[in-house]
Amino acid sequence: MASNTSTVYDFEARQIDFQNIALSAFKGKVMLIVNTASQCGFTPQFGGLEELHKAYADKGLVVLGFPCNQFGAQDPGPDSDIATFCQVNYGVSFPMMSKIDVNGPAAHPLYQWLSAEAPGLLGSKSIKWNFTKFLVGKDGRVIRRYAPLDKPDDMAKDIETALAA
Repeated sequence: MASNTSTVYDFEARQIDFQNIALSAFKGKVMLIVNTASQCGFTPQFGGLEELHKAYADKGLVVLGFPCNQFGAQDPGPDSDIATFCQVNYGVSFPMMSKIDVNGPAAHPLYQWLSAEAPGLLGSKSIKWNFTKFLVGKDGRVIRRYAPLDKPDDMAKDIETALAA
């Protein structure tokens, strides 16, 4: 159960190519975990996320995208279409995961944990919209939750601080 889990490394995810990966594979790295959508007003943030990936991957940042269709049905296609869209339109080279739910009874255990570890505005544990972001430190613990309106380039200072820790 997610509430008994102490770090992000206790979870696995299915990559967009359907291969499972243990998040412990990223132990010692800083992670930026984002629920994404291909047809959202925030979709252009893929470009900023890719820029962060390019700028900081060699320093230890891993950006992980988790497509989700729970908000306005803005990512309705299959994983293969999502992967193609992200690559063709935004040059996404950071790891994209298979589509998941981030809220409700079918929410991925990772998102249950992230939401509990870093509640949103007024203590809300639910994800409010696409492109909610979680910065996770090298120790596997959540540093901060960012709203969909928070642009990727506005996170650079926090990422640099986490990488230096």
